[in-house]
Amino acid sequence: MAKHQLTELPSGERVISERLPGVRSVAIGFWVGAGSRDEPDARAGISHFIEHLLFKGSSRYTAQEIAEIFDGLGGELNAATSRETTVVYARIPDDRLEAAVDVMADMVFRPSFSDVDSEREVVLEEIAMVEDTPHDLVHDIAAEAVFGSHPLGRPVIGRAEVISTVSRRALTGYHRRAYAGGDIVVAAAGNLRHEYLVGLLSERLNGRHAGSRLPARRSVRHLPPPGLRFQEKETEQYHVCLSAPGIARLDERRFAASLLDAIVGGSASSRLFQEIREKRGMAYSVYSYASQYADAGQIGLYVGTREENLATCMEIAISELADVAAGNVRRDELERAKENLKGRLLLSLESTSNRMTRLGKATITGTPLLTAEEIVRRLEAVAVNEVAALANDLFAPGRLSAAGIGPDEGSFREAVSRVNPGLLSTAA
Repeated sequence: MAKHQLTELPSGERVISERLPGVRSVAIGFWVGAGSRDEPDARAGISHFIEHLLFKGSSRYTAQEIAEIFDGLGGELNAATSRETTVVYARIPDDRLEAAVDVMADMVFRPSFSDVDSEREVVLEEIAMVEDTPHDLVHDIAAEAVFGSHPLGRPVIGRAEVISTVSRRALTGYHRRAYAGGDIVVAAAGNLRHEYLVGLLSERLNGRHAGSRLPARRSVRHLPPPGLRFQEKETEQYHVCLSAPGIARLDERRFAASLLDAIVGGSASSRLFQEIREKRGMAYSVYSYASQYADAGQIGLYVGTREENLATCMEIAISELADVAAGNVRRDELERAKENLKGRLLLSLESTSNRMTRLGKATITGTPLLTAEEIVRRLEAVAVNEVAALANDLFAPGRLSAAGIGPDEGSFREAVSRVNPGLLSTAA
């Protein structure tokens, strides 16, 4: 694997890159160490709103010019906000790096915030779109069921009542504190030289000074008991998540957790996919998922199914989880999961975008940047009993919250009673 280089600029930003001379592209990302969990309740969604506004013009470029320049470069420009990070990223031909850095640095550090109201409407439409997409919306409801009033339980996209009223002054103030030097990482991978990238950034960030930063994050000390959430909608299917607190990003069990996810519902040969979809035809979409944060995590499973199948799907899910927790993981099942994860890792390294994301995300979150060989070694070392113990710890029925969207709460509650009867006494 190519080796990365890391440099800290005088203004505090860190630059990390990996040279891949065999390609003709460069993927570059400006990573910000702030996301939805860093927002106060009264500003829920401001990180995502700012992400949108970065594209609406900067000190030197209008929104149309930004779009035209990247089209002219033959490049791709996009952005994303999560619970703990925001990133603006691009992929361009290697000889267009200077032009891309010039525009992106101005977007990220010197947005004009000149077209707030029109983009406000765009974000409100995006929120409305999620409300009309139950298989997405149910995940936000599930996060609230697990984390309650903690910021990790809020939707990243924000709340309509906040987006409708947040002022330009509030946006610029939050941007100034969140996009501070020490909380920025510029990551790149592809056919580039590290010193050249550092020089480009040094020229464009010259004169920046570290200012005030966002307050320290609210830690996850005491989680509420498992929650029950249901939203009534006239849908053809019930969209249901069973979820629980997971493990933090630096937890040594994270390799076992990846294998547990692959075995339970993270692949085509996984138990939930095979038992619910392939063998019984009870769902089109069924899978497990896991998110890891600085000091917490979330694990869960999703199924979308018709009312007549809902209770049976819940029974199958809880039965398979209990079977894994009891240690009934076949060796060939574990080996297949290991080969699946190893193969996906190695294939991902053929993408400059994936390599850039690996560098940027690890650096901005303080996660050790392990080599592919070390990750493979850690996966290979996981034993059956470790996967079973983790399943027993994380997926115990009494830990599970339930979130659902569908036409009738009574049917949902009856199905959930097969999983965790104690949830029925939880106020929605």
